[in-house]
Amino acid sequence: MDILSQMKARAKANKQRIVLPEGDEPRTLEAANIILEEGIANLILIGDPAVINRMVQENGYKHIHEATIFDPATDPKMEEYSNLLYELRKKKGMTPEEAKQKAMDPLYLGCLMIKAGDADGELAGARGTTADTIRPAFQILKTKPGCGIVSGAFLMFTPAKELGEDGFLVFADCAVNPCPNAEELAQIAVSTAETARTLGQIEPRVAMLSFSTKGSAKHELIDKVTEATRLAHEMAPELQLDGELQADAALVAKVGASKAPGSNVAGKANVLVFPDLQAGNIGYKLVERFSGANAIGPILQGIAAPVNDLSRGCKVMDIVQMIIITANQAIK
Repeated sequence: MDILSQMKARAKANKQRIVLPEGDEPRTLEAANIILEEGIANLILIGDPAVINRMVQENGYKHIHEATIFDPATDPKMEEYSNLLYELRKKKGMTPEEAKQKAMDPLYLGCLMIKAGDADGELAGARGTTADTIRPAFQILKTKPGCGIVSGAFLMFTPAKELGEDGFLVFADCAVNPCPNAEELAQIAVSTAETARTLGQIEPRVAMLSFSTKGSAKHELIDKVTEATRLAHEMAPELQLDGELQADAALVAKVGASKAPGSNVAGKANVLVFPDLQAGNIGYKLVERFSGANAIGPILQGIAAPVNDLSRGCKVMDIVQMIIITANQAIK
């Protein structure tokens, strides 16, 4: 059974409550019907029931009735959610009136449901930006203890079976932080290792990437990666992690043995941590286009509860896969 099938089976065996703030978005609604038909998760759709029901009738969706449809315009629980938001943000100057208005925003409402214990995870972004999705999560759910940064990982399913874990690797940060400092890069590495364990069910071997391997060049950009490697070892001493490594030294056994002899990661890395967002974003897209790899993500890491973002150009099956991933994060 492949990794995606394993995640699907785990989600079915331990159903999580996933809230979809864009409940009347056409691709999201179609994906929700698939999820419900296959019994993968329990879903909460935020939106106008009349609009959603009309779309259901027009498209013949037979399973949306199994979801909870939450209408912020009429549901009496809105008072509870707006009060919760006020309590969380009053020290930042939010008034009860502002909290009531902000709670009507489906992206804030989804996070409030999670905070109140009424949902286990959220998926959004088919209509909005990554910043729109992340901002409420920062304000309401905050980051995990010991982690001060949110980052974005991609699951990379490549045809190069000799690399990573039978062709499977995790790349980060490819979506959120333009230029993380050494401490942030270390936190990204630890978070990405956890993602590899949780979703891929693999033992992570983390390569901190650079244009140098073990001092083959000198530059302040390399210094950041070596310092991040040191800090990551302090944060997670049990983790197999090494750097700085060039990409070929991280991935190819013969090159790794030559450039970094004695490393427990070189030549067999299955998690690649890029030094900045430019490298990460370019890197995953090059692998995707040149090799025909299937790139799934971005998977948001570091938030205290699962909140994931979609591309506005996403397809229905992208949404289905991300609901499965969000459910697996919630199980963890």
